[in-house]
Amino acid sequence: EHPEVIPFLSSRHQKASPDFLASAELRNVLARCLSRVRTRRNKVYVYINELCTVLKAHTLRRKLALASAPAAAAAAAAVPSQPPASPQPPASPAAGSSRPPGGSKRQIRYLENLLRVYMGEIRRLQERELDLAELDSEDSTYLQESRLKRKMMRIFERLCQLKQCSSLTGRVIEQRIQYRGTRYPEVNRRIERFINRPEAFPDYTDILKVIQKASARHSLGLAQRQMESMAQDAFREVGNRLQERRHLDLIYNFGSHLTDQYRPGEE
Repeated sequence: EHPEVIPFLSSRHQKASPDFLASAELRNVLARCLSRVRTRRNKVYVYINELCTVLKAHTLRRKLALASAPAAAAAAAAVPSQPPASPQPPASPAAGSSRPPGGSKRQIRYLENLLRVYMGEIRRLQERELDLAELDSEDSTYLQESRLKRKMMRIFERLCQLKQCSSLTGRVIEQRIQYRGTRYPEVNRRIERFINRPEAFPDYTDILKVIQKASARHSLGLAQRQMESMAQDAFREVGNRLQERRHLDLIYNFGSHLTDQYRPGEE
């Protein structure tokens, strides 16, 4: 009854990237939308909106903009700033834009809606039964779920930028580890800074190099045997604390919505 919907969907489809159009993710989204439309005809435009949201997130123009932004920022940082040819008068508040420094409400609403769509797709993938033949497939349920979760993390980080808020979620893995294992504050600071880097799990050689650099940088005059002994002690302590933090994070975050209602002893 609304023929203009078909050309609109067709235009969205044509703007999407070829890789996404050939992906299992799009097939799953289409299958889910079609099945919902057949059972709930009165909400057909809700499901069309979900489909358009996913297609819009994979347009070539949007992907190109997101991919070129870090490269442009790096290039701008590499080029030394040139002094202006002539001094410019400061802009008056009246002449400036009244737009807030963060993202617009439309951008934020769009990303929040996209997160909800992906969350629903992840829940659907978790509820699917996985057979042995699918384990060797490049489009297995587990791999699709992993790709969607990575996309959600990128969307969440972008959403935090637009909202001008911290992206920290309160997980144990995000908690900073303090180190005071030696009597040299310079060494302690460098070890603490090193072990709190993202995805850091140093070995003995890494810790030894950190101590050697701290000794040379601050002229501590540490002997080689003394630095090796300090590195051994620091490596044992740091390794245990990092392992304990990862173990607690796994305990608190491992699971699925399928087991949220499970209670031991209940059938």
